[in-house]
Amino acid sequence: MAPQENDGAGAEAELPEYAGHYRLESCLGSGGMGVVHVARSTSGMKLAVKVVHARYAEDPEFRGRFRQEVAAARRVSGAFTAPVVDADPEAGRPWMATLFIPGPTLSEQVKRNGPMDPAQLRRLMAGLAEALRDIHRVGVVHRDLKPSNVLLAEDGPKVIDFGISRPKDSELRTETGKLIGTPPFMAPEQFRRPREVGPAADVFALGSLMVHAATGRGPFDSDSPYVVAYQVVHDEPDLTGVPETLAPLVLRCLAKEPDDRPTPDELMRELRSVAALYDTQSFMPTARSGADEPPRSPAEKAPEEAPAEEARPEEAPSDGPAARPVRRIGRRTVLVAGVLCLAVLGGLASLQWSGRSEPARQAAVARNAPGFAAWETEAAPQSGVPQCSYGAGKLLCGRPGLVFALDPDDGRTLWRHDVTEATRSEPPVMAGGLVQPDIGLIGDLEALDPATGEVRWHKGMPDYNGLRCAGDMLLLTAADGRVTGVDGASGEIVWSRRIPGQAVPYFTSFAGEPTAYAATVSDDGSRTRVTAVDPATGDVRWDAELEGTLTPVGAADGSVYFLTGGASYGDASAVLRYTPKTRSVRRVDLEIPVPEAQAGVHGDTVYLMGAGGSLVAVDTASGTQRWRLETGVSRGSAPASDGRHVYVTTPDGRLLGADARTGRLLGQTPTRFGAESDRVPATLHVPVIVDGHVYAGAPDGTVFGVDGRDPAAW
Repeated sequence: MAPQENDGAGAEAELPEYAGHYRLESCLGSGGMGVVHVARSTSGMKLAVKVVHARYAEDPEFRGRFRQEVAAARRVSGAFTAPVVDADPEAGRPWMATLFIPGPTLSEQVKRNGPMDPAQLRRLMAGLAEALRDIHRVGVVHRDLKPSNVLLAEDGPKVIDFGISRPKDSELRTETGKLIGTPPFMAPEQFRRPREVGPAADVFALGSLMVHAATGRGPFDSDSPYVVAYQVVHDEPDLTGVPETLAPLVLRCLAKEPDDRPTPDELMRELRSVAALYDTQSFMPTARSGADEPPRSPAEKAPEEAPAEEARPEEAPSDGPAARPVRRIGRRTVLVAGVLCLAVLGGLASLQWSGRSEPARQAAVARNAPGFAAWETEAAPQSGVPQCSYGAGKLLCGRPGLVFALDPDDGRTLWRHDVTEATRSEPPVMAGGLVQPDIGLIGDLEALDPATGEVRWHKGMPDYNGLRCAGDMLLLTAADGRVTGVDGASGEIVWSRRIPGQAVPYFTSFAGEPTAYAATVSDDGSRTRVTAVDPATGDVRWDAELEGTLTPVGAADGSVYFLTGGASYGDASAVLRYTPKTRSVRRVDLEIPVPEAQAGVHGDTVYLMGAGGSLVAVDTASGTQRWRLETGVSRGSAPASDGRHVYVTTPDGRLLGADARTGRLLGQTPTRFGAESDRVPATLHVPVIVDGHVYAGAPDGTVFGVDGRDPAAW
C-alpha cells in the first residue's frame, strides 16, 4: 500500500494511517502537543512517532515550538535519549519519529513497585546526571524533566520529550504570564524569571525527581499547583524518606538560587564514591505471567508476534557468563555501541570512523591467514551486547561486567577478565601495548596483558569527566579543562596542563595516527576552532580556525576530514578536508544533506551513513559526490571500508556490503534480532576489517566473522 497522509483538521485526522513513510499502528499516549503512536518503518523497524494535534497544526507559534523540539531532540540524540530517525516539521500534520525504546517510565515504575532502594537511587541519579551533561553540552535546556519523561531502558535511563526544551540562544521566548513546565518539577526561576531559565533548572528538576523516586511523592507536595508553586519558590523541600547518603546531594540540587546548585559534572564526581553505576536489572521488574502480570506502559508492550521464548537458566554456559563459540543464532539482547578510539599494534592501514557525538573507529590490518570459514560466537547472552576492536592479533571485546579476547580465525575465547560496570557502549582498546578495558568509565583505570588478560596495572586517577586514548597515551579531561596525559604502558601520569584555546577539550583520535584533536564551535555556530595535540607531551602541533560547525571524522595522508552543517538539526551538508601543512581547505557540498550522519574515511573518500538509510560516498580529491545508495534501513552504523567494499551494520543485526566504487549493494548477512525483535539499538557496532575479513557484534549478543571479499556469497 502506498504511503498516505491525512492532513485534515477533523476528528478523524487524529488517527492518521501514515506519518511520512511510517505506518501508525497504535497509540502510546497523548500530550499537550500531539499524539505518540507505535509505528513501523518500511523494513519493519518499530518506532515511536509523535504527530501534532490537528487543531495546532495551523498555529505558526506552535509549529515553531515543534521545529524547536525536533532540533533539540536531534542535537542530543545519543546514549541518553531516544535517537531521532526522521521528522517533517513542515508537513500538514507535523511529525517526528524516534527509535522505540522498551521500558517503563520512572513514574510507572514507582507506581507499580514503590520507592526505589538506595542502590537503585544512586544508579538512577548517576545515569540522569550523565544524561543532563550530554544535553547541556550541546546547549539545550530540557525544562520539563519529570518521572514520565524518563524511560528506564535496558541500557540506562533515557530522557525523552523535548517539547518545551530550548537552546540557550533560541529566539522563541516564553510569553509574559505563560508558565511552561510541570509545577512539582519546576525550578523557582521558572516561576519568577521564565525567560532566564538555564541548565540549573534541569538540575533542580533532577532533585525533585529523585525525591519522587525515593518516596513516591515530590519535595513540594500539594493537590493545588498554585500551592506547589509557592512552596517551590519559598519553602524548604521535604526530604523525609530520602536515604541519608543521598539527601545532602539532593538538597543541593534543590537550592533556590541556580548558582548554588551542582552541575551534572559535580554530581557525577560526588556519586563516584558510592559506586554510581547504572544496573539495568535493578530497575527492570521481573517478568510475570498470567493474571499476576501488572499493566505495562505502552512503551513496554511487545507486539503479539514477538518471540515468546524466554532465556532459560540451563542455557547459560556452566562456567559462568563467558562467551562460547556457536554455529547458530543464540539468545537475544540489545545492541548499544560506540567506539571511542583505537590504537592498533602492527602494520596499519588506518581507517577512521565517526559518530555524531562520540566518534567511532575502525582499523583495517594486514594479516596473512590462509583460508577462512565464517563463524559466530554467542558472546553475551542475556547480559549486554559485545563491543569489539582489533589489537595484538585478537578481537578485544567487552560486554557489561566482562572483557574478553577472541581468536579472529574461529571465534574461540582466549581469555576473560571481569570488570565492574553495568553497561558498556565502547570496546576495550590498545594503548601502550596493553588492553585498556575501561575506556568510557569514570574512576580508577587498569590495563591488561593482551596475551593473557592478566592485570598489569590498576591505579586511581585524578577526577576526570572525559577519557580518550591516542597513540600510547590516555588523555583525561577534568571539568575545569585541565588535561592529564597517562602512559598506557605503566599507568603513570606523564603530564598535566591546559590546552591553549580550548576551555574544556574533549578529544577525538583516529587509529594509526598519534594525534588528538579538540574542536570547539563558536557560540553562533559560524566557526570551529580545531587544535591538534601531541598526546605524548600535551604540546599543540597546530591550531586552526575553520568556517562552519565542524565535526572531525578522520585523518589520512596529512589531512583531517570534517563534516559540516547541522548545528540544530544534525544534518551534514558538506565534507571539508583541511591540510595543516599548507593550511588549504577543500569543501565538497552534498547534493542532499545527510541527516544525523556518521562517517568513515578511506584515502581521499569520505563515506557517510544517515538516518533513513542513505549511504553516500564523497571524493575529496575530485571534489564530487561519487554516489548515493538508499539502503532501505531506518539507519546504519558508521561505514567501514577497505577501499574495495563499504560495510555497515543495521539495527536488526545484518551486515551490509556495497561496492566502494559504484555504491551497488552486493550482499547482506542474515538478521540477528534480540530476544524481542522490537528492541531497537541506541547505537550500532562499527564493522571491524582484518585482512579482508569483517567482524561485528549483533543485537542477539553474538560476535560473528565473515569473508568480506565476496559479500554476494553471504
